[in-house]
Amino acid sequence: MKKNLVILAALALLSNSVLVFAGGGTESSAGGAKEPVKLVMGSWRADDVEQMKGLLAEYSKTHPNVIIEFKPTNPPDYNATLRLQLTSGTGPDLMYARSYATGLQLFNDGFFADVSSIPGLKENFTEGARSPWMTADGKSFAVPFVAVSHGVYYNKDIFNKLRISIPETWEDFLKVCDKIKAAGITPVANSLGDEWDIAEVVFMSIAPNFIGGREGRLAYESGKRPWNDANMVATFQAMKDLVPYLPAGFEALTYNDSNALFATGKAAMYFDGSWTLGTFKDVPFQWGVFAPPPPKGKAPQICFHADAGIAMNTKTKYPKEASEFLAWIASKDGATIAAKYLPTGFYPMINAKITIADPHANEMLALNQGRGLDVRLAWPRLMEGEPSGYNLIMYGSIQVMKGIKTPQQAADDLAAGLAKWFKPTK
Repeated sequence: MKKNLVILAALALLSNSVLVFAGGGTESSAGGAKEPVKLVMGSWRADDVEQMKGLLAEYSKTHPNVIIEFKPTNPPDYNATLRLQLTSGTGPDLMYARSYATGLQLFNDGFFADVSSIPGLKENFTEGARSPWMTADGKSFAVPFVAVSHGVYYNKDIFNKLRISIPETWEDFLKVCDKIKAAGITPVANSLGDEWDIAEVVFMSIAPNFIGGREGRLAYESGKRPWNDANMVATFQAMKDLVPYLPAGFEALTYNDSNALFATGKAAMYFDGSWTLGTFKDVPFQWGVFAPPPPKGKAPQICFHADAGIAMNTKTKYPKEASEFLAWIASKDGATIAAKYLPTGFYPMINAKITIADPHANEMLALNQGRGLDVRLAWPRLMEGEPSGYNLIMYGSIQVMKGIKTPQQAADDLAAGLAKWFKPTK
């Protein structure tokens, strides 16, 4: 009898063990409750670990059955590392997706899932916001996640002292510059020492207003407009218009020099991106941001540049849970929570009014309302060829501002350089 009792006890223990381990460890011994599904999210934003931990923890509060681990890669290694992981079958379930060609190639190679049917994607994001992660036939391979914005920082104390209002047109902007210069203050802090600065945060900040935003850019890319038309010439002319208002020795001053000129109150305005918002948190004056104004008669536009989307691995073991997270990111509730955790100056791309905790970051994001949005002019189609459109714009701007070329010559050189390799879209 005692031997039989021992055998029965052993069978009971074995039965309990089966309950614990059945289903690959998804069932616990307490009441058969499911263990959380664990997803991994890849990224190149190694600086954002703490912020993303907070964001993903917020998601788990409403989705307790899912835990998402943020595992970023060293930024310069991300593209190669991610492809190696995906090729070997060890890729993350979710991952940051580069915009345009890099992300598109991973989709074409079968690594990124088609997320076109994710709830909220088409309803909550404009086509312009979705396009950096779309194929030519309209399929989406990532949900837009974060963007950075471009604008003009301005010293409110100087504006108030000189009784200056925020300019609504480019012509008004130049008049504002005249008034500031007459008061003995440098109107605009930007310079040419770091070449990328003049291309990305000045030319590509003002270009949407002169060429007609996204629709204008698409007209160039489709061949409906020549790259040296009157609109492009006018954009280079606007770069020349800025020269009298730049700091002394602007040809050699660096990006950091320009930043310091504004931070010390020696320059009244500064073209830059939202990523710089935190730089001026302790300056001894009141400041704000406004959108680069359009020339008279043109609709207002702003450069709201796509930085990262979130894609789903086609080989994930948990497509349902991964899709549910993407739907959350594509919702207003998800974007609102994301805004609380993203680094200052990085914004959700959703087409809804999102309140940001940092007042200056919120002020800059609010500039999107009532304006057309587009990415930096060169990013979608002009980065890959030789000579690249990016370099043609950058060096053309510098030569115009140094008086080496006329705006017409810079636009002609842009058109001639692109003609060597650029193929218009159909």
